[in-house]
Amino acid sequence: MGSSLPMFPLGTVTFPGTSLSLHIFEDRYLDLMSHLLSLPEPERCFGTVAIREGYEVGHAGVKSAHRIGCEVRLTDVEEVEDGLDVTVEARRRVRLDAVVDSSSFLWGEVEYLPEEVGADADDAATRAHAIFEAYVDLLASTGATIGTIDIPTKPLPMSYALSAGAVLTLRDRQDLLEAPDAATRLRQVSRLVVAEMSAIRAVPSLPATEVNRTGWSPN
Repeated sequence: MGSSLPMFPLGTVTFPGTSLSLHIFEDRYLDLMSHLLSLPEPERCFGTVAIREGYEVGHAGVKSAHRIGCEVRLTDVEEVEDGLDVTVEARRRVRLDAVVDSSSFLWGEVEYLPEEVGADADDAATRAHAIFEAYVDLLASTGATIGTIDIPTKPLPMSYALSAGAVLTLRDRQDLLEAPDAATRLRQVSRLVVAEMSAIRAVPSLPATEVNRTGWSPN
């Protein structure tokens, strides 16, 4: 049976178990935050999906979005001069089946997706962990950083942590979010990170900028 969630399209992909900071200043999203703050703390949840075409801000807005996203919970709110700084924690994956524009912000009809570990997940996790540690060391040698990542030991949370931590395109990150199980996701992120490491070795100036996966996402 489906559920209804307020929706917040973003210019990034969120993964279960990760946190994200957002700067809220547009009226529609301030209205969304006001709605959430009227609810008991455990119920302050909304859905995020990555934007396929369009923008978080401005008159053009979102033209299309990916269907697989996350339910996130509002955990911290701070009033600032031009709006709100908020922190959210991603909880579980959702599939967006329909969008209802019935108020100043969007509502979505969603299905919560099952979480499977998959075949040979422990072996995939061991390999992915080793590859990611080598990747972090390689990035450090170039002067880049991806911040501090506490890598879980269990395959499912590890698959999301590594997917969130690697420097990847939005398309690659979306593919990882949509993976059917943790083992598949771990194998996918391992291949992507190995390819990224090869690119960095070929062109040592890559990646060109410091990366912080929990950085601000303005709306």
